[in-house]
Amino acid sequence: MPSSAIATVIKMMQSLPDATQNKVVEHLKEYLEDIYDEKRWDETFQMTQDKLVATAIRVRQEISSGQARPLDYDQL
Repeated sequence: MPSSAIATVIKMMQSLPDATQNKVVEHLKEYLEDIYDEKRWDETFQMTQDKLVATAIRVRQEISSGQARPLDYDQL
């Protein structure tokens, strides 16, 4: 059973011509795809947080112990 918000949108769309309904549906599909992409990005980013923190700690330790050296852009 659709929520009241979805039912409201459906009622609003029913009053539109078919061509306009199709345009609205395409826009909604694109919008939903963007939302799903953002959700996947957030989930992926969240999974890497522990690794990022561990890497930052290791790098700080290497810098403080003198193991790190400045980046030479000419070697890239």
